[in-house]
Amino acid sequence: MADTAAHQTEDFSRLEHLPVTFFAVLMGLFGLALALHAAAGTYDWAEVPARAVLWFGLACFVGIAAVYLLKVVRYPRAVAGEWHHPVRLAFFPTITISLLLMATAIHGYRPDLAEPIWLVGMAGQGVLTIAVISGWISHRAFEVGHLTPAWFIPAVGNVIVPLAGAQMGWIETSWLFFSAGMIFWLILLVLVFNRLIFHAPIPARLFPTLVILIAPPAVAFVSYLRLAGGIDPFAHVLLNSAYVFAVLVLVQVPKLMRLPFALSWWALSFPLAALTVASFVYGREVGSAMHLAIGLGVLAALVGVVAGLVYRTTLAIFRDEICRPE
Repeated sequence: MADTAAHQTEDFSRLEHLPVTFFAVLMGLFGLALALHAAAGTYDWAEVPARAVLWFGLACFVGIAAVYLLKVVRYPRAVAGEWHHPVRLAFFPTITISLLLMATAIHGYRPDLAEPIWLVGMAGQGVLTIAVISGWISHRAFEVGHLTPAWFIPAVGNVIVPLAGAQMGWIETSWLFFSAGMIFWLILLVLVFNRLIFHAPIPARLFPTLVILIAPPAVAFVSYLRLAGGIDPFAHVLLNSAYVFAVLVLVQVPKLMRLPFALSWWALSFPLAALTVASFVYGREVGSAMHLAIGLGVLAALVGVVAGLVYRTTLAIFRDEICRPE
């Protein structure tokens, strides 16, 4: 009986260290579902795996959300500690971003279910954006070393809102979130590049977050297209900015491959998904075979990355490499 009690205590102790960054897994899975669905507009074979990944993502969302909610109830101080952590603070909006991506992925199949989920995600995203930014500009002492591309996450969440919101008729709300996302993306872009160029390198554990640079312009391109209704010069700037950042990240791949696994590796997945969707959308919009080919190539890379991440994350869970105190 004593051994059983000790084992249960150890299990709950691991729960205390479950990081909020786990919700980035859901962003990657729902992003893959959206990327496959975008590919299905050109390649019919992509629709079946798109549905399969969506169902897998929904199951993972239920599991991760339930476990983290248990942490909130049992270890509220640990959650508060994450909220006051200078790096993990930026990951709390991954919760509402996951809801927004879920709603966007479901919308093509069940619009009646998608809208309530989107409304919850939209409201939560608004609250978290204000809360996180208020935390940044509060009396708390942040250092340059705390700044990483992960700080883009709250801004990216805002430009995701129009993906489904514009199709649901929430036009003014979508423009509001899009505008907020673009303003803070530009501000943070300057700050992040200042940190990358003039200060110490990003720690190895957080270096994969560099890939997040691709996501804001790629997502913003698709959102802007749904709001503006067509390709214009600003849309070209957004899409090609995403490609420029993709090339910059591609140069860093050899360094990325030498790094040990951490949950931050899931930062690779959603930006690739966003670039895949943007490429397919633009390719079909203007009839560009080159962009469709780019979309297909990035999708292949995305599938490989997500498959590898699922395998490596599962392995890390069985090896007790996750949910350990830092």
